Amino acid sequence: MIRAYEFLMRPTVRQTIALREMLADHCSLYNGALQERRDAYRHASKTTVRYGGQSAQLKDIRAFDPECQGRWSFSSQPATLRRLDKAFASFFRRVQAGEKPGYPRFRSGKRFDTVEFPKDGDGCRWDSTPHDPVTRVRLQGVGHVRVHQHRPVAGKVKTISVKREGHRWYIVLTAEQTAPEALPVTGSVVGIDMGLANFLADSGGGFVPNPRHGHKAAAKLEAAQQALSRCKRGSKRRRKAVEAVARLHRKVRRQRLDHAHKTALDLVREHDFIAHEDLKIRNMSKAPAPKPDPEQPGSFLPNGAGAKAGLNRSIADAGWGVFLAIRAAKAEGAGRQVMAVDPRTTSRRCPECGHTAEENRPTQEKFHCVACGHHAHADTVGALNVLRAGLVRREATPA
Repeated sequence: MIRAYEFLMRPTVRQTIALREMLADHCSLYNGALQERRDAYRHASKTTVRYGGQSAQLKDIRAFDPECQGRWSFSSQPATLRRLDKAFASFFRRVQAGEKPGYPRFRSGKRFDTVEFPKDGDGCRWDSTPHDPVTRVRLQGVGHVRVHQHRPVAGKVKTISVKREGHRWYIVLTAEQTAPEALPVTGSVVGIDMGLANFLADSGGGFVPNPRHGHKAAAKLEAAQQALSRCKRGSKRRRKAVEAVARLHRKVRRQRLDHAHKTALDLVREHDFIAHEDLKIRNMSKAPAPKPDPEQPGSFLPNGAGAKAGLNRSIADAGWGVFLAIRAAKAEGAGRQVMAVDPRTTSRRCPECGHTAEENRPTQEKFHCVACGHHAHADTVGALNVLRAGLVRREATPA
């Protein structure tokens, strides 16, 4: 299996300048390749330029511009061209699917933040010696950069990426590992019900509160964005205001990731089998369709878009998709089994008698079966039904 590691880099002032220049030159290569594709399609009878033809020109480009393109690793430049090729592949896939195409755009220096090295030892080298307390990564054109390695890297390093986030620099490694050692068997199974009042409820009656990191930071974000709107474009003060807004967003993102990692780790350590709802988060957070007014052409009736926008904001703040992805990765590494089930009627079906009715859930939190009188927390009932459906599906799935 492939596992990714992200570590904070601590470059010197000169190395920081070199890293910025490396990003700028790769951004220039990306934009130049995009311009070539656009010009070929528009002015050369709709000729399509592909990755193979552009990568074959790299040798001449490096010889023509040795001060910029020639000073960096040769293997990292085809990786940048591959990024553009993937962007076009996604564009054509969306066109064929009838979705909004989103033609690939030129990148400014502020929006190009990653350079990938496809192979350890080719233009880059991960230097992690067990007896050396200082870890470094060697990058061609930059030098040996110190890395804050907060945990050991297991397996053979395959690829290395350099990433910029604000004023910080990170190194991202992908390592190929053998089958990981499974955690001890606990004999416990659990079903979880995702929500907004509580982040999740489990079938044992436990709850994980929703931290609402975005909601807690909303006041500071609003003040920072208002200060940004008052700044003159292109001014030094505006650049500082932009960085202040970005810093707050990065903090919320890190808090959300930290909560997802800790919650997922607790579930994986305590349970052998985890069942969850197969949530279609993209469909759940869609904006409501407009309602034309038949009596007044050109006018629209209220469609609850304001309330739905608040709900969508809460769904995004909860970060269900990030949590489920992290939980699946941790479960795979620990030898645990994860099963997704259909979430329909799970919170309206009585776990005692099986009666399903909308009246069983009179409020958001209360469940009271109109057939047998069973009452419990609605989220706990949903988690119980999710667990039972997951166990049934596990038995029906061939090994």
